[in-house]
Amino acid sequence: MSFLNKNRMVLEKQYTGLWEALSSDDSDFPPENIKTETTQDGEPLICVNGIYIHSRRDPVREAQRLVKAKDSGAGTFVILGFGLGYAAQAAAELGRPVIIVEKYKNLIVKAMELRDLTDFLSKKNIIFIAGGTGEGIMNALAVAGELCHENTDEKPSPSIIANRALTGLDEQWYKNIENKILTWAMRDDVNAATLKRFGKRWVRNLSRNMSAIRDYPGVSRLTGLASGVCNKNGSSENIPVFLAAAGPSLDKTGSLLNDIHKRCITVAVDTSLRFFTTNGIQPDFVLSVDPQFWNSRHLDRCICGNSLSKTVLIAESAVFPPVLNLPFRKIFLCGSLFPLGTFIEKQVDPKGRLGAGGSVATTAWDFARILGAEEIWIAGLDLSFPGLKTHFRGARFEENAASQSCRMNPAETWVVRALRDGEPFKAKSASGGQVLTDRRLSLYAAWFENQFSKYQKVRNYGLFNDGLSIAGIESKDPQDFLALPESREEINRRMEEAFLKTETDFYEPEETGKRFQRYDNAVSVLKSGLEKIKNAAIEGASAARNALRSGLNPSQQNKIIKDLDYITQRIENSEVKEVAGFLFPAAEREEDKDAFRAYLKYSQKLFSFLAEAADFNLKYL
Repeated sequence: MSFLNKNRMVLEKQYTGLWEALSSDDSDFPPENIKTETTQDGEPLICVNGIYIHSRRDPVREAQRLVKAKDSGAGTFVILGFGLGYAAQAAAELGRPVIIVEKYKNLIVKAMELRDLTDFLSKKNIIFIAGGTGEGIMNALAVAGELCHENTDEKPSPSIIANRALTGLDEQWYKNIENKILTWAMRDDVNAATLKRFGKRWVRNLSRNMSAIRDYPGVSRLTGLASGVCNKNGSSENIPVFLAAAGPSLDKTGSLLNDIHKRCITVAVDTSLRFFTTNGIQPDFVLSVDPQFWNSRHLDRCICGNSLSKTVLIAESAVFPPVLNLPFRKIFLCGSLFPLGTFIEKQVDPKGRLGAGGSVATTAWDFARILGAEEIWIAGLDLSFPGLKTHFRGARFEENAASQSCRMNPAETWVVRALRDGEPFKAKSASGGQVLTDRRLSLYAAWFENQFSKYQKVRNYGLFNDGLSIAGIESKDPQDFLALPESREEINRRMEEAFLKTETDFYEPEETGKRFQRYDNAVSVLKSGLEKIKNAAIEGASAARNALRSGLNPSQQNKIIKDLDYITQRIENSEVKEVAGFLFPAAEREEDKDAFRAYLKYSQKLFSFLAEAADFNLKYL
């Protein structure tokens, strides 16, 4: 049996649909530019465009050296340019996930013809990204990342092994892939930096908003609002959702906004609400999840007369507190992203989680999904700077820059900073060509691509799609949208029905009384638990500090270790430990030749940080 047939049998068994994808005639490299040779030891080689893509002497050993040089000791390997699979094979021998990225499918098939790869292909945790735009890379990294740290808390960055002879065949294609990988790798750094900057703000806001968890219903009560339920005429109808992000291309929808509102459930993010009110339309829903004061200013000038009387606010319980006092038609909360809010919700009233990808637009899309929409029409989700613009005309960002403009610091300087500070680079545009984006925005794009691949039954259509190319969004013309039937009467009926049911169930007097009692109990347990953690942490820090000042014999050292372990166990057993630990910074191990002293220094720092975090929570509670 030929190598190709043997390899194909494994492929068809292990990787459903991969062989069919490899056999398609797209993403192929001209076969006349591929030459086949063998080494002195009989190992196959290929020469592409006159360049050998592996060592002509010993490709197996070369691959082993490459893998060893790139091995971080943990994490996923990403092979850019499969070649004949030598590097991928060497990486797979280490037992960790391997993601193979190859633009030209026929080069993978060539490897299957020349080498017996059945052992390699039979291994678990091998993922292929072949041809297309490489859109599966983010989902592959997510899957591989889970496999890597399912038995550990470590989240190491991927190790990239690039075959430059192959990536040079289409540098831009592979560069886009590398940018996505680097963006993925920086996500934990971004999260840590965000926590450091806003963690205390989140706790302060949550402390002020905690009763809102008791008083407002959750988004789970809106599940299926758009789905195909029987309407008053007895027919089944799924209503599309229109999602308005705040990118520059949103400007082009202004003339269509009235038609959009007639045909769709309209969902705005807080940054785009002003666009609706300026055009005389009240969206059905607006989402606000950012805890910062300046983010709440996006709602300025949107509150005039009854301008919000038909709009429902969807908020996260850590939002800047005055936002919850604005005269919206209704307020619903989504599940808290933070331990303090999560603890109260579990005890009082779970709200229903929405996805969080770092941007309110990511949460808004997930809200549209839980509404049950089969079609989500999207505008303003540029995630880039088309025409070197950052937002739609009249956005708070633009207005703020103009109001602070002066001779020495004109608005143009602000725009340049916004374009420059996010590590900008050019990437593929949805409308063809390239567009300027940055690391932060491409991280959001990665979230969307991952969700789109996860929820493939939801069709996502982009109106006036000028921004970053996002796999899973299909560009559509306004004529396609205007072909949708008008559904405003049915939308209003469904919303009224959902709100009436919520009033009946959530605000029923007996249920309200029970919820208030659960809330009081939860707050009492929270305060008591934080006090116990604080006292235990102070006790542990003091014990470690005193031990450092004293010369202890081996017997005394064993006793202090047992004492500190006991204190640690008391904290670990607390049901509010995640609340106290939320603001807890990563305590680095102390360097000391004496291992026992290093342990004491680390323990003192750890317990001191924890006592401070518990005290901060108690102060604002």
